[in-house]
Parts: sequence; C-alpha cells; structure tokens
Amino acid sequence: MDKQAIIQAEADYVLHTYNRPEIVFTHGEGMYLFDSDGNKYLDFTSGIAVTALGHSDPDWSAAVAQQATQLTHISNLFHSAPQVQLAQKLVQNSFADKVFFCNSGAEANEAALKFARKVGKTHHDSKTKIIAFTGGFHGRTMGSLSATYKAQYREPFAPLVPGFTFLPFNDLPAAQAAIDDDTCAVIVEPIQGEGGVNPATAEFLQGLRTACNAHHALLIFDEVQCGLGRTGTLWGHQQFGVMPDIMTLAKPLAGGLPIGATLVTQKVAEVIQPGDHGSTFAGGPLVCAAANVVFDKINQPDFLQTVQENGAYLKHRLQTLELEEIVAVRGQGLLVGVALNQPAAPIMAAARDQGVLILTAGDNVLRLAPALIVNKGEIDTAVSTIAACLEKKP
Repeated sequence: MDKQAIIQAEADYVLHTYNRPEIVFTHGEGMYLFDSDGNKYLDFTSGIAVTALGHSDPDWSAAVAQQATQLTHISNLFHSAPQVQLAQKLVQNSFADKVFFCNSGAEANEAALKFARKVGKTHHDSKTKIIAFTGGFHGRTMGSLSATYKAQYREPFAPLVPGFTFLPFNDLPAAQAAIDDDTCAVIVEPIQGEGGVNPATAEFLQGLRTACNAHHALLIFDEVQCGLGRTGTLWGHQQFGVMPDIMTLAKPLAGGLPIGATLVTQKVAEVIQPGDHGSTFAGGPLVCAAANVVFDKINQPDFLQTVQENGAYLKHRLQTLELEEIVAVRGQGLLVGVALNQPAAPIMAAARDQGVLILTAGDNVLRLAPALIVNKGEIDTAVSTIAACLEKKP
C-alpha cells in the first residue's frame, strides 16, 4: 500500500482515537525514523519514552528474533526462564520482593490499586480511600483513569471507580491533612510526565512516606514514564531518597514490546493469593527476552552516568536560549519539559516539518524524551530546531 492508501485505510477501519499527521514511518535506526517519502527524522519522542535503546538496537533485535524461533507464548499457567530472569533482576535491583507482570502502564497501575485495596481491607473494611494528585496521569482504564486528574480524560466516562481523592501536587500540608486511617494508598509520579514534566520535591515525597507510615497506607510510585534510567538513575525515586511500597513500570522496559510490571514489598505480596489477579499475555517469553536485554544495557553505571550528563547538557542548552517564549525548563535526566507562554502544539508541528520529532505535555509544554542513547550532537540539533521554530512564532 502506498502512503495515501494507508492513511485512507486507517480513516476507514481504525477507530479515531488519535489525530495523526500524514506521515507513514517505514523503519528506524538508532535515534532516527524514516518515512515512506524517504524523509529522515531525529526522534526526540522515543515512542513516548519507550524505545530507550533507540530503534532497531542490534542486541535487542537479535534476542527477539532468537526467542521468536523458540517460544513466544505459553500463558501464565506454566513457567518460563525469561520471565523468571527478568523478575530476579527487577527485585535484586530495587526495593521490591516480588513482581507482577502485565502488558501496559495502565494495567500496572490497575494492579497496584487492586493490591492496595486488598491490603487496606486487612486492617478494616473502610480502609479503601486512595489519594492522587493534580496533574497526575496513571492510565485510561477505569481504575487508572479514576486516579488521573485531567477532566477531559475522566468526565466522558463518569461515574468512575469511587474512593479517589485529588490533592494539589507538591502541597505537603494538604496531603498530611487528608491521609488518615481510611487511606489505603497514595499514588504519585515522582516526575509527572503527561501533566507537564513536573518533578515532585524531595520534601513532598518524604512527607508522603512519613504520613503513609503513620496511617498504615501504601505509597505507590508510578514510574511508567520516569523509571528505568530515564532520570539518570535506575529508578526515578532514587533522585529523592524515598522508597515506595509499590512501584509501577512499563514504557521502556521491553524496548517497544508491550509489558508492564508492578513491584511490591513482602507486606503487599503476602496478602495477594492465586486468583486475585492475572493476565493471559503478561510476562511471556518473547517480551521478557526483549526486556532482559533492555534492563541489562541500562543497568550499567557508565550508561546511567551518560544519561545524567546528556540530560544536564540538554537542560543547559535549553536554559541558555534566552528566548522570551520560554517560561521554564524543568525535568530530570532525559525527561525534560519546556514551558512556553504560548500553545506548544504548533511548535511541535513546526519542528516535525523541520525533521525533529518532539512531544507536548499539556497545552503549553514541550516534552523531550529522546532515547537514552542520544548524544550531544543530536541534542544540539534538536535544541537549535526548537529555537528556530520558536523564533518564527508559527
């Protein structure tokens, strides 16, 4: 099918839940994507923080190809080595004692919320309240949507799951006042992604930990976007010196194949029994083989140090642009938001026309989430392109 035939067939047959530009990508290599017209794009989206090793990483590709010839799916009724190997790595390199595998970030958060409700009820039946925060995004399924703040996502599907309370992000006194003996969990992103690339303060997360401890509530860190090396440390919460009871992962874990993971402490794990939760496809041999490669490559001191250095360089280059259109530059590592005094979508489109792919995070924030293999020359190209688009004021 040629480009226009593909675009027309998409309009005819695919449910219209995304507004896509008229581009058909055919292949990718490293930091670059190529379309059906032969155009080359510097990719600073990495599939919304997913392709952490870039496109077509040779080690990743070889592992997937080899596993595909051996075993792709058996369901969770049976054992497989790749799943166990991945679980062992996640546990041995985190706070957690056990892992539940699923297929996406939304599913990982659904599991976290279910587990928290069951743990809460071991204390008393009314311990079901879950606290979430303004600007938070935790997914689009009914449970995870109930913890997602944006009215545009929530209101068309009301009534949602009851028992959720929203509080101002980074407002510790408000959280301290709201967390009580009926609270089973607090869910928060250490660095908000969709909400505008807003980092939590260390004081806020530390205060949440203290309040949860005082009221026997679970602290859930949603690291679907900020976890697994994105901030320059293996886990985003390591930037703040606070440990959760539950952590959710997904986007980069299998380098582009669908996976999610909910990591839990023993006090959570001992409450969950066979039949409490499950997934047919989750943690299959193929996706876990891919995830093992991704984890092994990211979980190296030199790799993470390079992410820190390049993330600092990216922020520095943006902060020194001295353009009146830029209100703030924020984020950590290679998850960076550029807050503007104008809508961000036209700038995103203009950059795309110039061969650089970037994201938005809300109405007025550009979001940069390149693959973790990005180099300083590619950062210079992206920043220069963004500056040129801002100066033109599309």
